[in-house]
Amino acid sequence: MSESTLTERGQVSIPVALRKAMQLKVGQRLKWEQISDHEFRVTVTVPTVGGPLSALGYARKVRGASGRSTASWMRELRAGEEAS
Repeated sequence: MSESTLTERGQVSIPVALRKAMQLKVGQRLKWEQISDHEFRVTVTVPTVGGPLSALGYARKVRGASGRSTASWMRELRAGEEAS
């Protein structure tokens, strides 16, 4: 059994063996549930997919790195179709 120590600020470190076994990543959220006076259940919350609207803005982020507009990409793609 692994142990952790509660800090003054209320923080607890998860032992490395448990982090690896659960494949926990930085920024993942944990949900705490009190089971009894001396027992808690910790559940790793899985990020949800935001649905179709979550894709909005994605192209702008990708395009920002190259500086190319959508129209420029489309012209290149259409030129490739005509050459085939």
